[in-house]
Amino acid sequence: MNRQLKTVLFYALVVVVVVFSVFPFYYAIITSFRSGQELFNPSALPTSFDLSSYFAIFNEQPFGRNILNSVIVATSVVVLSLIIAVTASYALARVHFRGRGLLLMTILSVSMFPQVAILSGMYELIRSMGLYNSLPGLIIPNTVLTLPFTVWVLTTFMKELPKELEEAAVVDGASPLTIVRRIFLPLMWPAMVTTGLLAFIGAWNEFLFALTFTLSNEVRTVPVAIALMSGASKYELPWGNIMAASVLVTVPIVVLVLVFQRKIVAGLTAGAVKG
Repeated sequence: MNRQLKTVLFYALVVVVVVFSVFPFYYAIITSFRSGQELFNPSALPTSFDLSSYFAIFNEQPFGRNILNSVIVATSVVVLSLIIAVTASYALARVHFRGRGLLLMTILSVSMFPQVAILSGMYELIRSMGLYNSLPGLIIPNTVLTLPFTVWVLTTFMKELPKELEEAAVVDGASPLTIVRRIFLPLMWPAMVTTGLLAFIGAWNEFLFALTFTLSNEVRTVPVAIALMSGASKYELPWGNIMAASVLVTVPIVVLVLVFQRKIVAGLTAGAVKG
């Protein structure tokens, strides 16, 4: 009886956690299908099916362009972060040099600074490089923001790979670049998928840099575009449009997580237990 009670309590807790996690997204979906006075209906059940909010976000502003901007920025951040992090993790995990541990701790400590702490310096850098109000002006700071975590995770993962593989490749005359490309990359896919997806989500949802470093709506990413949506007057918020836009930009992330969930778990737990 005691074991059955524990099981019931466990599943009850799981249900509560799932409801609290999923309900906001569910309510956003059903609200996005409402219009007019139906938007203020507190019912948690679908009461109408109106797609006007979805059409409105594309007709009233270049939301399609905003989505494309987010895709370009997030994808570029993932590619740059993984390329730099893989090479850096090889140096930090496999090459013995003085100060390696201090350098790794310094890289990790950079991620502890709040984003706003580097905002002014990053703004001056972007403006001096002539990248203000451009997509490269968003890609560079987002990559800088993502790199510490990516380097740390891949370095930890690479330390756990067998040294015999590297030694055999060195005996065969393989260069460090060949070792990374032919030996380590096929083994690092779980960690790379995990870090790449987290980097993509971070760049996709990033708001502060996107708001500060852009000026025109044609360059803005979706978080800023949603935040700056306005109704008939500046005091009115089009909740239907906001919910519809939120659903559209959340669905791709949910799909990516569901598709790569096994690799994400494998990447997060890699190196946790030594056999």
